[in-house]
Amino acid sequence: MIRIGKIVATHGLNGTVVFVHIANSKNWLKIGDVLFLELNKGSFIPFFVSSEKVVNDEEYLINLEDVGSVESAKKLVSKHVYIQDDRLKDAMKNSPLMWLGFNIVDSILGSIGTIEDVFQTSHQWLAKINYEGHEVLIPLIEPMILDINTRNKFIRMDLPEGLLNL
Repeated sequence: MIRIGKIVATHGLNGTVVFVHIANSKNWLKIGDVLFLELNKGSFIPFFVSSEKVVNDEEYLINLEDVGSVESAKKLVSKHVYIQDDRLKDAMKNSPLMWLGFNIVDSILGSIGTIEDVFQTSHQWLAKINYEGHEVLIPLIEPMILDINTRNKFIRMDLPEGLLNL
């Protein structure tokens, strides 16, 4: 599954929630689609979309089946939202969201670890890996990326000296 966004707030009194996503596309979410919410760490619960309204390129107002009150909607605020890997494959071919589970291979050090998570800051995408027992954030920027092999799931990079020691 791919983490696509987060429930950030409730809206109104009938269980509507504000869903912020990073799909790089609007109008991709449809009534009847399944969103998986991580209610507890590693526990992905399916929710069916019963209504959706595009607010802007990154935000929807949605209602989920069995969430009919502001009280039940409040329990979903700050929960991460996931979708099936193939759901947005065409819209997100070059998105770092598709690189979860890819191995990062440095041009000098060789294999340094598997991408556990990716997230976007205001200016760039970062990959989180575990390198020698430490969490390391690696910028996924064009000058450092030498090759992306989607078939064998690895990214060849030229990492700056000392980056893994921060």
